[in-house]
Amino acid sequence: MEDLLVYEKEYWGKSYRHIAGIDEVGRGCLFGDVVAAAVILPEGVILDGVNDSKKLSAKKREQLFEEIMQTALAVGIGFVDAATIDKINIKQAARLAMKQAVEGMKVRPDFLLVDAEKVDLPIPQMAIIKGDANSQSIAAASIIAKVTRDRLCQGEWEARYPEYGIAVHKGYATKLHREQLLLLGPTPMHRRSFLTNLFTKQQELF
Repeated sequence: MEDLLVYEKEYWGKSYRHIAGIDEVGRGCLFGDVVAAAVILPEGVILDGVNDSKKLSAKKREQLFEEIMQTALAVGIGFVDAATIDKINIKQAARLAMKQAVEGMKVRPDFLLVDAEKVDLPIPQMAIIKGDANSQSIAAASIIAKVTRDRLCQGEWEARYPEYGIAVHKGYATKLHREQLLLLGPTPMHRRSFLTNLFTKQQELF
């Protein structure tokens, strides 16, 4: 676990006290918001088990979510909806969600560690490729973002559109999801810009 603090230690050593890790989830989905989280953990704290959210079981993520929320100095979460994604594109939407997450924190960070992106704020920052596997702060943010979005998929969004199987596939382009889209058409929460190829292929069949 110690090696996940390499970047944090570097910037703590440069007198940055509140280092926020930032990550997003849902970039590749056909449905729903892209969700980002920003997390500031206390200096030197090691959270056992915190890692890239994709490498953890749903049960483990839920456990770590609660631990991170209790331990963190500050947590912020940002949401950008499908209509906005279609309007400004997914890359800009992910960056906007990250900006919202930082702006929503009760403690203002003085340095940002970002998973392979740049946040449009005048705060010193570093983009780290595969950051959720290389920084505890970014990994913590990936867990907060993933659990937050999964809860929406399994709760509010599933209840709103039960025919699409959102609770199961979380909005990704699974066989079930594609079949239901072709059968029922898109909802207002589907990203129309992501569906062009799906419906083009369908038209080619006729």
